[in-house]
This record gives sequence, C-alpha cells and structure tokens, in this order.
Amino acid sequence: MTWAPFVDEAGLAAPRGSEGGAIVVDEEHALGARITLERDAGAAAYAITCGIYGWMVHTRYFSDYDVAQREYEAMKGGLSEILSLIPLTTDPALQSKIEQVSKTIAEFIDRYPT
Repeated sequence: MTWAPFVDEAGLAAPRGSEGGAIVVDEEHALGARITLERDAGAAAYAITCGIYGWMVHTRYFSDYDVAQREYEAMKGGLSEILSLIPLTTDPALQSKIEQVSKTIAEFIDRYPT
C-alpha cells in the first residue's frame, strides 16, 4: 500500500492544517493513517502532524524546512511499519498483537519527539 494525496469527501485538498498553517503536503495511507506538513504553523515555522485512525495523533515542530521535509519522509516509513502490525479484530492473537502495536507506537513517538 502506498501514500496518496489527502482529499476530503468532496475531493478537495485541505487549505489549512491542524496547527493553523498552510499545508505544504498532506497524504493519507489506504490502511488508515494521515500525515501533514504545514508552514507558518503558529507555534513554529513548520509542523508535522500525523495520526493512525483510532490509535494515535502526534505533532512535531521545526524551524527549518529541509529538516521538516526529511523528517516527514522518515515518519511516513514509521507509520507504514505500524500499520502493517495492526491486526484484524478476528485475529486469534488479537490481544498480544494490540500490545505490540502499542509498543511500536510508543517507540515511534520516542524516535520522533515533539
């Protein structure tokens, strides 16, 4: 599965990010995640907000565009890794797999601090 530009129900791109900045890039993964890079984000020159639907939301702040862009790409890989671990609700090992997903999310947040 790959990332694709995020659009709303009407097929439109969002003009502003969750941090109030102008969206530079906004992508969604078919398995249920979204990541957004915005500029002039209020608290910082750049912000990255990402989330896995029903699991977590995480925001980071940057003063340098090149660093923010590099981290954005790295975070997409981490999000894809987490998505690949999320089990179906019918999985017989559901509980242990949920624990692994939670652990991997915590590691992601540690690896990509605010």
